[in-house]
Amino acid sequence: MKIDKKFKLREIAGETIIVNQGDMGADLTKIISLNSTSRFLYEQLSNKDFTLEDVEKLLKDNYEVDDETVRKDAADWIEQLKKCKILAE
Repeated sequence: MKIDKKFKLREIAGETIIVNQGDMGADLTKIISLNSTSRFLYEQLSNKDFTLEDVEKLLKDNYEVDDETVRKDAADWIEQLKKCKILAE
């Protein structure tokens, strides 16, 4: 899977958000805000193909968290990207 190139990170009023730069018909009533961990993953995985295991490895290598939590958090992060249609087809 891959993060769609039309989505870019922006810093607005101290918050990190994702902006859809490629869709003129985008619903601008929806804001996608990222916490520091989500931003880290987004920055590390932008512009490359990645797997669930890649997300798990990044979490495991950079945060003190048990394997069960890593698996759940990685799957949840990917599911949220899918839900927001941020992953490229």
